[in-house]
Amino acid sequence: MSERALRLGTRRSKLAMSQSGQVAEEVSRVTGRPVELVEITTYGDTSREHLAQIGGTGVFVTALRDALVRGEVDFAVHSLKDLPTAQPEELALAAVPVREDPRDVIVARDALKFTDLPRGARIGTGAPRRMAQLNAYARSHGLDIETVPIRGNVDTRIGYVREGELDAVVLAAAGLNRIGRADEVTDFLSVDTVLPAPGQGALAIECAADNADLVAALGELDDPFTRAAVTAERSLLAALEAGCSAPVGALADLLADGQIVKEMRLRGVVGTTDGTRMVQLSTTGPVPQTHAEAIALGRDLATEMLAQGAAGLMGERAQ
Repeated sequence: MSERALRLGTRRSKLAMSQSGQVAEEVSRVTGRPVELVEITTYGDTSREHLAQIGGTGVFVTALRDALVRGEVDFAVHSLKDLPTAQPEELALAAVPVREDPRDVIVARDALKFTDLPRGARIGTGAPRRMAQLNAYARSHGLDIETVPIRGNVDTRIGYVREGELDAVVLAAAGLNRIGRADEVTDFLSVDTVLPAPGQGALAIECAADNADLVAALGELDDPFTRAAVTAERSLLAALEAGCSAPVGALADLLADGQIVKEMRLRGVVGTTDGTRMVQLSTTGPVPQTHAEAIALGRDLATEMLAQGAAGLMGERAQ
């Protein structure tokens, strides 16, 4: 029985299959057991609506979690930014591996940088968060852009640029890195320009909470710094009472003095999708040593953002 293959639940997309395959190799290494991928179709994969319309929260996750609860798979791999902030009691977030590059990137025609795009450039993205920050940056730097809501996988999105429908699209660096297409990036967006989605670039490995042996084995893939960072980011999101598709950006990073990590900085932003109103704040404190400390870091920054009017900016969704 100990040699039965572990069943890893994954979405069917090229990106999901790629990142699940990488996790499968690591899990096989630490457990000594083979791992087989079980492809599961989620609502977010089949719906053609924009994420802002269908709510975003959980649309790529629910079917995987249901399969876990029913015992059809042993564990599941998610893009952490897709996870709702509330953790079901019956499931354990067993591991958050080392994070990939959290930044957003531009794939533009003629290898253009963001700031070199022509006046009136059409930039495609499915995220109100990206729209809000790109429009705010353009407004403050005298750039003239139009953000266009799009859906689809990486091929579909980059295809809009290749076919001339759009001047550029915004994608996550981590996704392109994981599928071996980083060479198509024409510009990396500094986190000072566009803060990523909470948890962007990180993976979440979930299994049944009552499977103590598997929780412990998967836990060997956990990276404490990544977990602390994404916990703070997701705590901010939860305290703002915002879902995955809300125009909220957040990033926690480590501040080091040479080789010594000194503090963790958490930055958050909320804005209207047209970029006319933004609340952007940051806080710095000791690196969280416990889950509760990481939660507190996010909650405290959210409280400051709400005091500056953040709640009034989140109800506006891109239609």
